[in-house]
Amino acid sequence: MEELHKNSENRTMRFKHDTLTVQCIYPKASKPIIDEIDRVLAKHYGFTDEELDFIINYDIKYRMGQSAGEDEE
Repeated sequence: MEELHKNSENRTMRFKHDTLTVQCIYPKASKPIIDEIDRVLAKHYGFTDEELDFIINYDIKYRMGQSAGEDEE
């Protein structure tokens, strides 16, 4: 959570009678620590290498917004 917070930013929107501040998080910037958490959990639950690979690739494709085979920035 600390890593996600560190890689977030607050955005303020101003309206006629009020303001709204939202915290935007960017999980892509925290990908290395998220992958490490996945590895630890996979070991704890006895996942195979193939299952772990699926989880990490699913994360890239659907949570990080990258197409399969697309290079990271």
